[in-house]
Amino acid sequence: MQQHLVISLISDDKPGVVERLSAVVAENGGNWEDSRMAHFAGKFAGILRVSVAGEAAQGLRDALSALAAEGYKLQVEDTSTLAAGPQQTIRLKLVGNDRPGIVREISRALAARQLNMEQLETGYDSTPWSGEPLFTAECTISVAEDMDLDGLRDELDEIADELGVEIDCEEVTATL
Repeated sequence: MQQHLVISLISDDKPGVVERLSAVVAENGGNWEDSRMAHFAGKFAGILRVSVAGEAAQGLRDALSALAAEGYKLQVEDTSTLAAGPQQTIRLKLVGNDRPGIVREISRALAARQLNMEQLETGYDSTPWSGEPLFTAECTISVAEDMDLDGLRDELDEIADELGVEIDCEEVTATL
């Protein structure tokens, strides 16, 4: 029986971090399935999902733990698959002058509706015309296929007005 593990990683940024981690996964019978990784202020951080045969899972866990001696900070968690009804994917895109509380207000609106962020990517830059701090965010959420999105859009519009940002909420169509 296959087991799935979610592994979070942080280490000093240096050549070979992904190679070393992928070698440990492969050498211990794991299959690298999905990941998000990036360089942040001299550190390398990421999260990945691997599958491994149940009888090889502990060996993989032990090998990953041994990476601590090389400066890797890893957290390994078992995953569970929850059955959900038909889902639709929604993408939120936000752009506006940076200010404290933007992520909090958006996440609060989603949490109040029991909606879970599947993915969140934020960025900080300067506007090309004035040099003002510019905040961008893109968030993916899954909601029940039959959910009425009008209330969510209305609340996001109110938040956008309060924060002085622009928020687009769009349904994502599956591509085959």
